[in-house]
Amino acid sequence: MDPKETVLVIGSGIAGMEASLMLSKAGKKVYLVEKLPLIGGNVIKTGESFPNMECSTCLVAPIQQEILQDKNIEVLTVSNVQSVGGEAGNFDVTILKKARYVNISACLGCGMCYPVCPVSQPNNWEQGLIEKKAIYVECAGSLPNVPVIDSKLCLRLNGTEECNLCTEACMFAAIDFSEQDELIEIKAGAIIAATGFDTIDATEIEQLGYGKYPGVFTAYELERLLASNGPTEGKLRLRDGETKPETAAIIHCTGRDLVGYCSNVCCSYAARHAHFMKEKLPEIKIYDIYTDLCLPDKHYQKLNTEIRKTKSTYIYQSEPDKLNIEEINGKLKINYLDNQGTTSGLEVDMVILTTAIKPASGMPEIADILGINLDKYGFLQTQEGSIGSICTNRSGIYAVGCAEGPKDIPSSVVQSSAAVAQVMNLLES
Repeated sequence: MDPKETVLVIGSGIAGMEASLMLSKAGKKVYLVEKLPLIGGNVIKTGESFPNMECSTCLVAPIQQEILQDKNIEVLTVSNVQSVGGEAGNFDVTILKKARYVNISACLGCGMCYPVCPVSQPNNWEQGLIEKKAIYVECAGSLPNVPVIDSKLCLRLNGTEECNLCTEACMFAAIDFSEQDELIEIKAGAIIAATGFDTIDATEIEQLGYGKYPGVFTAYELERLLASNGPTEGKLRLRDGETKPETAAIIHCTGRDLVGYCSNVCCSYAARHAHFMKEKLPEIKIYDIYTDLCLPDKHYQKLNTEIRKTKSTYIYQSEPDKLNIEEINGKLKINYLDNQGTTSGLEVDMVILTTAIKPASGMPEIADILGINLDKYGFLQTQEGSIGSICTNRSGIYAVGCAEGPKDIPSSVVQSSAAVAQVMNLLES
C-alpha cells in the first residue's frame, strides 16, 4: 500500500481513537497501536465525565465498538512501536505485537478461565484496590473483551509447572500457549502520538500519609470506587470494603510543586467527585481544601459554583507545602494554614488527593524512537512560539492529547482534529 494512504496512531485513549476514526472516514488505513490489552485509555477508568456528568462507559463504548469494527483500522493491542525510520510521507515502522496467548476470534469473554488460575497479582488498572489473575481483563467491560496472559506470572509460561487449568476451563479452545511475539513492519505517511498520561506517586509526598494511613486515597482510586464497573461496583467504602465514610476531604493541587505546573483538570474533577460522593452517600460531609482554582471553561465554572453551594465546604489554605495529615484515634487530622496564616485542623474519615498529571511512563523511550524532543516537563514538545501547535520537531509526526501536556477530553479531541487536518494536508498535497 502507498505509505501516503497509511497513518500510525500510537495510543488508544480518547485522542487516539478520535484521530483514528476521522482518518478512517477520510479513507486512510490506520494502525492503532496500544500497549495495554484494551482500548479506551484513562477515560474509561472514570464513572462519569465532566462537565455534563455523562456516563463514561456510555460515552466511550460506542467509539470503542466502532473502532473494533472499522475495516480501515487495524487495532494492535499489547503492542509497542520499536523503531521509526524514513521521513514524512514515507516512514518505516517496526511494531512488536506481543503474544496474548488467547485467540481473539475464538474467545467469547465468558470469564471461566479467571477463577481457576492459581496465581494472583495486584490489579494496577483498579489502582491496586483488588487483585487479578495471571490471565485477566483489566476491568469489567474491557474492549476487546478478551483476556491476556501475563507470561512472567503464568506457571506454565514461566516454566514453574505444567499448569493447564485455564485451558481445561475454556470450552471454546481459545487458550493458545504456542502463540509467539510478532514483529510487524509497515510504511506510514504520518504518525500521531496520543500516548496519554500517568499521575504522580502520592507516596512521594510523605506528609500526606498516602500508603501509611488507609483512609488516604488518590483521585483515581476514588474514581474506581465510584465507577459501576469498579472493584466495589460503585459503592463508596473505605479500604475494609464495609465502612461508609461520614466525612471526607478533597485536597487540591497534590504534587503541583513536584511537577512544576497546573494539571488543568483537577479542580473540575474534584467538584465532580463531591457531586458523586453525595449521590452515593447523601449524608456525607465533604470539604475541599484548596489554594487556587483553575476553571478554564464556562461549563466548569458553573459546575464548581453549584458544588460550592450545595455539596461541599471549600476551605482556603495559604501554604500547600505546610499541609500535613496524621491519624488520631482512627480519624485523619488535616493540619493546614488558613487565610490568616494560622494553623487549623480538620478531622475526617477519608482524604482524597488530587494527584498531579505527569507524562506517561516510558515517554523518553517513545520520544527517542520517534526522534522527537521532550519539553522541560517531559511531555512531547511541539513547535515553540506557535500557540496550540501539535507539530513536533520531526515533520510528519504530531503530538496530541495528554502526550503534549495535561488537558481535558474536549481539548484532546480538538487536538486530534487539528492533527488529522495536518496529516491530510501533508499526505494529499
